[in-house]
Amino acid sequence: MPLTLNAQGSKPNFAGSWAYNASKSDMGQPPQGMGGGGGGQRPGGFGGGDMVVKQDANSLTMERTRQGMDGQAMTTTTKYSLDGKETVNSTGMGESKSVALWSADGKTLNIVTTMSFNFDGQTNEMKTTEDWSLAGGNLTVVSTMNTPNGERKTTRVYDKK
Repeated sequence: MPLTLNAQGSKPNFAGSWAYNASKSDMGQPPQGMGGGGGGQRPGGFGGGDMVVKQDANSLTMERTRQGMDGQAMTTTTKYSLDGKETVNSTGMGESKSVALWSADGKTLNIVTTMSFNFDGQTNEMKTTEDWSLAGGNLTVVSTMNTPNGERKTTRVYDKK
């Protein structure tokens, strides 16, 4: 039991209020057909947005506020289990299924999410891998998104509020 407690204690705690830092983030280029582009936050939900994270030994809850396609602020809440169990979250496009696992050294949280959705009468699947880490007072989330239109890599950086 003490080994488990010591291992948990060495893992980063992402809890807190985080402000999206557009100047340190790299939103990359969207795959063909996804529009927009460049750094910073853009309409459509792929941008940053401030967030509040709650974390305990077994779960992480992220509440993120970002600009929607209509220009209005929209807030989404996503929950993850930190024990490797699959979690299901509802999105505006359907349900997503995620598995969160700590890296071998316990310094990075890896979240793999798969979402199925219907578009133009076809069922599509999108897979996203996120690596969460803390360094220098910043939270960094490196994402790789596999879509029907190609791969997209982004790096979102957040400053602690």
